[in-house]
Amino acid sequence: MLLSAVGIHITPILTALGVGGLAVALALQDTLSNLFAGAHLLADRPIRVGDYVKLADTVEGYVMDIGWRSTRVRMLQNVVVTIPNKKVAESIITNFDMPEPRLALGIRVAVDYGSDADRVEQLLVEEATRAVGEVPGLLGEPAPSVRLIPGFGDFSLDFTLGCHVASFTDQFLVQHELRKRILRRFSAEGVPIPVQVRAAELRRVGGEPGR
Repeated sequence: MLLSAVGIHITPILTALGVGGLAVALALQDTLSNLFAGAHLLADRPIRVGDYVKLADTVEGYVMDIGWRSTRVRMLQNVVVTIPNKKVAESIITNFDMPEPRLALGIRVAVDYGSDADRVEQLLVEEATRAVGEVPGLLGEPAPSVRLIPGFGDFSLDFTLGCHVASFTDQFLVQHELRKRILRRFSAEGVPIPVQVRAAELRRVGGEPGR
């Protein structure tokens, strides 16, 4: 009102401020989205620095830093991926360290139909139990267990050896060592591992078998 009283027209000023404010808001839209998403991540804490996480089935690795604008993840290939916080907040997050790092691991083992199922179960439990304390990352509690997979395979009996490892990345070495031990034990005990064989029959034109 005072500016109008002295003859200064404020309508152009208000218009300029409105257009300028809109331009600034549009320019900072992504920055503000990432800023508020970063505040959400820091407050809600679905991930923490040092956690092993999987984000939207595309990025998997250790969280290095959660900043106001972006989150950095070091993948197993030893490369760092920088993700805008908005993308992190919108994605499905799998945190392998929450509520605890311990991970259940299932190893599938197939044997021939002529094998004794009870004997196979005993051998698998023995080898997994014996490996506790010798294979880094393999836990003795909960104790290893074996289950016959529901249903019957086309050419094999399929078992699952269940055990627990200390963290997500321990599973790779544990699987490697347990599979070697199981192969040696099956070979020593005479437990056959099936090999799928397919037969093809050739016929002459007219339906007679070929020779």
